[in-house]
Amino acid sequence: MVERSKNGVARSQTLSRGIRVLEVLAGAERPLSIDEVAAELGVHRSIVYRIVRTLEDHRLVARDPAGRCAPGAGLAVLAHGVARDLQSVAVPELAAVAADLSMTCFVVVHDHDECVTLASVEPRRAAGAVAEHPGTRHPLDRGAPGIALLMLLGADDRGAEVAGRVAQARRDGFATSHDEVIPGLSAVAVPIPSRGRVSAAVAVVYVSSDRSPGELAERLQAAANAIGAQVG
Repeated sequence: MVERSKNGVARSQTLSRGIRVLEVLAGAERPLSIDEVAAELGVHRSIVYRIVRTLEDHRLVARDPAGRCAPGAGLAVLAHGVARDLQSVAVPELAAVAADLSMTCFVVVHDHDECVTLASVEPRRAAGAVAEHPGTRHPLDRGAPGIALLMLLGADDRGAEVAGRVAQARRDGFATSHDEVIPGLSAVAVPIPSRGRVSAAVAVVYVSSDRSPGELAERLQAAANAIGAQVG
């Protein structure tokens, strides 16, 4: 089935729904039933059932004995090719930052006007560490990671408030946020210097800290420089 996008370009409705199913499952904290996925998409369960069966055939969705759906192992194969160098280089640096700061550290990339978590590492011994799941996404103009990406991408067409935040982040060398993406949480982020095709940033998320945002940013900048030097 073909539908029209906002700019009038024809696109596959079935493919679009299949991608939405994957997005819903990736963002869920537990396996979902067919009915729950259908409710999220606003379509009849029979449509979702057919899509899930097709995705199962390609190992992109897995179902448990109760029929609940979760991301399948095939997604890992696909994800391995997405920003492969960035992901493989970033994870050891994220682990080092998480250990040093006792905070969850993660790397984000720009994707279709959204900020998407590519990889994340939680501190091993910190109580109450905040989880940041790979695949999590939110608008670029919300949260420190998104603002850090806009430090690379520019924000001229996003209004005075966002442009002002990006300008301030550029002056400071880092972006901060509190209570924006997830209530009660703070974040600090810095862009990763790179000549590659992927715009990326590294960030930490936390409930509270004795360290100032500037101190956190200094550690993040060291990690961002190390990642950028290896990615090129």
